[in-house]
Amino acid sequence: MAATGGISDPFAGFGPIAKAKYVLLGSAGQWLAQVRSLNLEHVSPVHLKGLGISRRPASASAEEATTLALMRRWFFARKPDAGFVLTDFPATLLQAKVFDEWLDARHEALDGVLTAGADLDGAVAEHYRALGLLQQIDALVSSTAKSAEGCLA
Repeated sequence: MAATGGISDPFAGFGPIAKAKYVLLGSAGQWLAQVRSLNLEHVSPVHLKGLGISRRPASASAEEATTLALMRRWFFARKPDAGFVLTDFPATLLQAKVFDEWLDARHEALDGVLTAGADLDGAVAEHYRALGLLQQIDALVSSTAKSAEGCLA
């Protein structure tokens, strides 16, 4: 995908977009326009919760159970070869490990877990770093821009 407004597309180097599966950790606000341009399903538990009746859970564990239930329903209802971009999930190490089990159950894998530089800390990031999936968006933008400059020179 071509550069827009001087910023290169960090998703340009990732395979067939229609079947790509990504997780965006941390604040995805600045990347949402590019995410939407990929024509992938953008899923967030925040949006899924907004579709149902909103009730305040009794505890943090109830909130996590609700989030896992909503995301599980979405995950197993979708076509296995359909691509997606997740934001706001997984937000905890437990959610990341459960999500990995869901992927394994359907013989699927993530294409990448993307994060902005400030969002590289935390158990979820470490989990995906250990799996070799964590990629820093800022570094992708920089390397894509350098590649584009090399092609133009």
